[in-house]
Amino acid sequence: TVEGSVAKLTRANDMGPTKAKHGLYRALTANMIKGVTEGFKKTLIVNGVGWKVAKQGNKVVLNVGFSHPVEIFENADIKLECPAQNEIVVSGIDKAKVGQYAATVRSIRKPEPYHGYGIAYKGEVIERKEGKTAGK
Repeated sequence: TVEGSVAKLTRANDMGPTKAKHGLYRALTANMIKGVTEGFKKTLIVNGVGWKVAKQGNKVVLNVGFSHPVEIFENADIKLECPAQNEIVVSGIDKAKVGQYAATVRSIRKPEPYHGYGIAYKGEVIERKEGKTAGK
């Protein structure tokens, strides 16, 4: 029910499946409202020697160690920004689409554990490995 500016979700009974669906629909509705009012964003950090990103029109060009630049395009739901040479901000109103697009961009070059090179979420902790040791 909608009462003024408040949307209220109620359930018919207190059975397990009904309670689970009630929580799901409440969360989905809350995310829709937050998406329209504030929006969602995910920040990705590009880490590598000589690696950089640049925005060109409605696309972002990534130079991430391949023999060719990789281009990713904005669409109607997703906006891309590059506030720095090593940072990509994926934003939009749909939480699931923003998360999926950010995961797709990250999959171009996942972070590797030895030097930490790759595309990672901001704040993501990359577990580092020791690597080879020199002769004894």
